[in-house]
Amino acid sequence: MIVIPEHRIREMKARGWWGDVTLDDLFLKHVKAHPDAEALVDPFNAPDIVGGTAERLTWRQTADAVDRLCAVLTAHGIGKDDVVVVQLPNIAELTISYLACLRLGVIVSPAPVQYREHELSYIIDRTDAVAAITNDRIGKQMHGEMIVGLKATCPTLRHVFVLGATCPDGGLDLEPLMDGVTPALHKAAQKAAKDARITADDIVTICWTSGTEAQPKGVPRSHNEWLIMGHGVIDAADLEPGARLLNPFPMVNMGGISTAFIGWLLLGGALIQHHPFDLQVLLRQMRDEKIDYTVAPPAVLNLLLQNEAMLEGIDFRRLKSIGSGSAPLSEWMVRGFHEKYGVQIVNYFGSNEGASFPSALKDLPEAADRASLFPRLGEGFKWACVLHDRIFTRLVDPETDEEITTAGQPGELRVKGATIFSGYWRAPEINERAFDADGWFRTGDLFELAGDRLQYLKFVGRLKDIIIRGGMNISSEEIENHLMAHPAVAEAAVVGAPDPNLGERLSAFVVFRPGQSASMAEINAFLTGDRHVAVYKQIERLDVIEALPRNPVGKILKRELRQSVANETPSA
Repeated sequence: MIVIPEHRIREMKARGWWGDVTLDDLFLKHVKAHPDAEALVDPFNAPDIVGGTAERLTWRQTADAVDRLCAVLTAHGIGKDDVVVVQLPNIAELTISYLACLRLGVIVSPAPVQYREHELSYIIDRTDAVAAITNDRIGKQMHGEMIVGLKATCPTLRHVFVLGATCPDGGLDLEPLMDGVTPALHKAAQKAAKDARITADDIVTICWTSGTEAQPKGVPRSHNEWLIMGHGVIDAADLEPGARLLNPFPMVNMGGISTAFIGWLLLGGALIQHHPFDLQVLLRQMRDEKIDYTVAPPAVLNLLLQNEAMLEGIDFRRLKSIGSGSAPLSEWMVRGFHEKYGVQIVNYFGSNEGASFPSALKDLPEAADRASLFPRLGEGFKWACVLHDRIFTRLVDPETDEEITTAGQPGELRVKGATIFSGYWRAPEINERAFDADGWFRTGDLFELAGDRLQYLKFVGRLKDIIIRGGMNISSEEIENHLMAHPAVAEAAVVGAPDPNLGERLSAFVVFRPGQSASMAEINAFLTGDRHVAVYKQIERLDVIEALPRNPVGKILKRELRQSVANETPSA
């Protein structure tokens, strides 16, 4: 399925920014070039997460698994333009699922493992998903049983393929199905892939993001749209073919897919997965797996540099770059890793929609600049990173829509270029608001111009009402709507409270109904029990107030609420 306008495809290819190579083309090239080289490595603690054993697969073994999964999907009538929801942690089967689907033209809709019935049923209904792939359990949650249960309320969901030791009634035990693939089924799958005639402009994924709307928004991306993001990552980090990548980000959105999955396909090295985030596990992998690149939140990098004994045994002759972002970086940390270990910290700004670009050593050699500034991309500026001539930015006064050309004045970042998506999935009304009259994507992020030539952008805040917790976007409106459904709640407002490790935590201001009350634990039990929302969307601070602050026309003054939590200790 192609959703990108034809004129945009022609323009991107005429400029040489997009091509005709698919992700499957890259995969098959590496299988042929080095079939017995290591390709996929499970976290060594995978048995604790999903059971079974931790796998280490070569390119040949990965290709065999992809072939067999293609045969299973084809045998169950799943083909081009069908949508399959995949909810798996960072294990080999996640990569194999992506590869099998994209070969057949099946669109993958990745779901974070934290999602529960509320979010999953919305995704299934929004995409008309015909199948799902999951594990019988992920951690302590019985995901197989949970998704099979959605078949009763999601009419399009025909098949739920389940990995693991126990397949619930109504599910399909995937491993025996793959083991039982016959030559005839292989042949049928090969024919299905050939008949699909996949191009580099076909959709690969529909990922999910939250913004000002109460419900998540689907972001479709094609082979070309993913490939340009992967090229940007490996160029900024100066990675070479064959690099070993350690991925601690969930491989379900821009951060994880562009770095891990797409970077791995472009470089043809090894993808070492990590999930869920555990610092001691990550450090052991950094020591034992001889990696060339990884990513980590700023707070983790600060902690490591403050406790350098943790870094002993890591081969910094190989590990020359580490990516970070989603929160302000410390100049001290950026400078310290470079001076002590020769490691470049790459500062990334990014979104699922493709408003993404790096601040890399080759463009901002000074640690102070790279920690807080990004290149201003557009006419009149020349930069070294490959993405920086393919993305265009401007700052606009959100009140007047006039372009900002002076330093120190906050403006909304608007973006055009080869990385930007073409619109949200089945959301024409939202798309009208998401792009301005000239086709610039409204990021909802506030920046200022900086530098002696105004050559930099400095992030100063967000226009959109979202909370970014550990890299996950959470819509304040979504949580507020759930809180308002609680029988004791009369009014509610949710903002982000600063957190040194996660960036932000959910802080709820609640006005209870007369004579009613509820503790934070009771409210969270309601959210995850009655409303079936993901655990990471639970509130982490509860302030009970008599009335929400409002302006003369009744709008809640969230600025005042944010200020009140900025320097306080959470209460319950």
